[in-house]
Amino acid sequence: MASTWERLGFYASLVTRQLNGVPAIIWWERKVIRRCARSIYSTTGEWTKEYALQTRKDVENWWHQRIKEQASRVSEADTSKPKFYVLSMFPYPSGKLHMGHVRVYTLSDTIARFQKMRGMQVINPMGWDAFGLPAENAAIERNLHPESWTQSNIKHMRKQLDRLGLCFSWDREITTCLPDYYKWTQYLFIKLYEAGLAYQKEALVNWDPVDQTVLANEQVDEQGCSWRSGAKVEQKYLRQWFIKTTAYAKAMQDALADLPEWYGIKGMQAHWIGDCVGCHLDFILKIDGQDTGEKLSAYTATPEAIYGTSHVLISPSHRLLHGCSSLKEALQRALVPGKDCLTPVTAVNMLTLREVPVVIMAKADLEGSLDAKIGIPSTSLEDTMLAQSLGLPYSEVIETLPDGSERLSHSAEFTGMTRQDAFLALTQEAQGKRVGGDLTSDKLKDWLISRQRYWGTPIPIVHCPACGPVPVPVEDLPVILPSISSFTGKGGSPLASASEWVNCSCPRCKGAAKRETDTMDTFVDSAWYYLRYTDPHNPCSPFSTGLANYWMPVDLYIGGKEHAVMHLFYARFFSHFCHDQKMVMHREPFHKLLAQGLIKGQTFRLPSGQYLQREDVDLTGPVPVHAKTREKLEVTWEKMSKSKHNGVDPEHVVAQYGIDTVRLYILFAAPPEKDILWDVKTDALPGVLRWQQRLWSVATRFIEARTSGTVPQPQLLNNKEKAEARKLWEYKNLVITQVTSHFTEDFALNSAISQLMGLSSALLQASQRVVLHSTEFEDALCALIVMAAPMAPHITSELWAGLALVPRKFCGHYAWDTEVLLQAWPVVDPQFLQQPDVVEMVILINNKACGKIPVPQQVAQDQEKVHELVLQSELGTRLLQGKCIKKAFLSPRTALINFLVQE
Repeated sequence: MASTWERLGFYASLVTRQLNGVPAIIWWERKVIRRCARSIYSTTGEWTKEYALQTRKDVENWWHQRIKEQASRVSEADTSKPKFYVLSMFPYPSGKLHMGHVRVYTLSDTIARFQKMRGMQVINPMGWDAFGLPAENAAIERNLHPESWTQSNIKHMRKQLDRLGLCFSWDREITTCLPDYYKWTQYLFIKLYEAGLAYQKEALVNWDPVDQTVLANEQVDEQGCSWRSGAKVEQKYLRQWFIKTTAYAKAMQDALADLPEWYGIKGMQAHWIGDCVGCHLDFILKIDGQDTGEKLSAYTATPEAIYGTSHVLISPSHRLLHGCSSLKEALQRALVPGKDCLTPVTAVNMLTLREVPVVIMAKADLEGSLDAKIGIPSTSLEDTMLAQSLGLPYSEVIETLPDGSERLSHSAEFTGMTRQDAFLALTQEAQGKRVGGDLTSDKLKDWLISRQRYWGTPIPIVHCPACGPVPVPVEDLPVILPSISSFTGKGGSPLASASEWVNCSCPRCKGAAKRETDTMDTFVDSAWYYLRYTDPHNPCSPFSTGLANYWMPVDLYIGGKEHAVMHLFYARFFSHFCHDQKMVMHREPFHKLLAQGLIKGQTFRLPSGQYLQREDVDLTGPVPVHAKTREKLEVTWEKMSKSKHNGVDPEHVVAQYGIDTVRLYILFAAPPEKDILWDVKTDALPGVLRWQQRLWSVATRFIEARTSGTVPQPQLLNNKEKAEARKLWEYKNLVITQVTSHFTEDFALNSAISQLMGLSSALLQASQRVVLHSTEFEDALCALIVMAAPMAPHITSELWAGLALVPRKFCGHYAWDTEVLLQAWPVVDPQFLQQPDVVEMVILINNKACGKIPVPQQVAQDQEKVHELVLQSELGTRLLQGKCIKKAFLSPRTALINFLVQE
């Protein structure tokens, strides 16, 4: 018997139990004592037939730590294997998980387990998007340091994730507020700066005139007042840092064509970017012939005609008229509201070196998001009319030839080129000289990343009176946040008060200088985190190119649809930039994208708009009413929120139903991209509870049959029983095909669960002799449990442990001394893949089965030919001759044709 335990390996510890201090005894050749088939009942050894709540809890308590240990033993270092990188969007450490978190992480956990069973090298990493405004607000309101508040929240949420049984690649954990992460965020910023893609200019911010501080949009209420002081918020121009995302607009727009369909997200990305048909070009501004040091970037959709420029048009709201520009006074003097105004300011095109006047337009706004546009009469009737009305000279630079083609004239060395060739040549020259030329749309803006906040990545720039802005040398990174003890929410950026930190020497001239006191938008931290996961502990670079090339792109990215535009755009931008910097081989960061729907809770709202807690609602009548006032309530389904009193605590739900039940409910209630209306009274929750009981029951049938003392012998089955077993074999292969497809193609795990439910029911209905003697039943049961394992790891681990102890198993292709989550994913039997020469086509007349006829495989998909063969057959002649056939429907997948006949 000892050798048997050695063969069983892992399961030896599960069956060698102490019953009243005496090890259990197993009579292996004749009968296994029932108490020993069970793996968690070390006290009784009984295999309970009902999978009740207490049993579920016992099973999950037993397996929880063991499954976690299983995952930790799997190496991720073998880069010779095919890889699968599944990534769920990392959370902000708010302190508490909500059901939306549970949904996204259950999806990623399930897919990761499935891919591991397919033999893939898998990572499913987790980290924390840990910088941000809430931590700073907590510091103001609760007198807590942002770092302490954040780390405390991370610790609590990590425990919550662990209690949910989620197996992440925790050795790859990253936290964006730690210096070992934001050092490399700063490094990438410097790379952008050196490439001319990070720059400063004036931009509008929300200004609290009482607290004398900048407010985030979230800190301004619907009335436009400050969240803290209550003052009316003003718009104020401050010098801000930008990342030039417009430089990659065309490349990112074009790359969308190479990506798989993203459930409408590609369309949202394309719309956000816009049609990249033009570019911005840079101008130097002068007044009275004197260079002012000011620059202006203006857009044109026809850069090939730039030598025909007559003017540069700016909107009345342009920063030059309202910020700290030296031209502000001159421009405001020239402004006459409602009129196109010629100004004393001129603009010198940095590509052509030609000088034209600056005009303030009569209309309030330009098209798209533009605030400056190049006027070229040769290509715009509107520009022609404006130039003529103001008496501005211009040249016609587009010549139409007799054959209808167009060429450039009066355009220096570009004269004689076709418009298409000149467009390409001029934009490339502008790009080479770093004076614009990057193809973009008239709606896309550069990314403003400055935040006047403490709790963010410091921008690694030193401002020197002599040298201007100077990047911190890479060897001096990270620029660490100073420790600040007092947070008041007043008086501008908190970093500005850290004088010892702010005052420093210039890295270039060593003179007195000051650090930049703005911090970066948290979207910068999350724009490259997927790359850090590939090499999270690298102290010398953001990531190893070799490891990034192996793991990237992310094979499946899972997250909320609300992040489908901005975050996804910024993440794609950083990946394109890193590709151009030779840091990574792949340009696009994500292959497949799964934008999961919301989990919505029911809300009860008074006519005044006030939301009520459920205990304040009377639900006994035909319509819900307020329990006290009897007012009728508006009942809707909305995103779960504390303020709407419709949230659900994941820990309470798990305590009530168990981990596997919650996982299955989330996966079964709706396709992942659809919203879930959280209502435990619907069919979804009872359905997954019943299914777990059926899984338990079918395994119990098998264990009891195989431990009954009767030796299983397949040759004892009669023809009817063999046919029954054959159907189970076919059904098993069909389910493997469909479930595998759902896991790899559409991620409709609700449909996968439905398929497994069908297989469970078929196995429960099998005759007792088929259960005992059939190889096919055993194989189908094993496949069922293995396929259910990624979705419900605890119950399937328990069931597999029970099956492992059954003697005389027929299925030698499973590793019986290994846990279920380490089994190979079932594959379709080769015989099932071999198409038969003839298909047995089922004939229905008015939805009633009437018989079958043989149909050649090569025509079984063709309705007209199948229709004809049926009419020519003896069965068709007997049943359909002389009848009026209204319509026929062929179902090739189920080999069925249905004739609708006039009665």
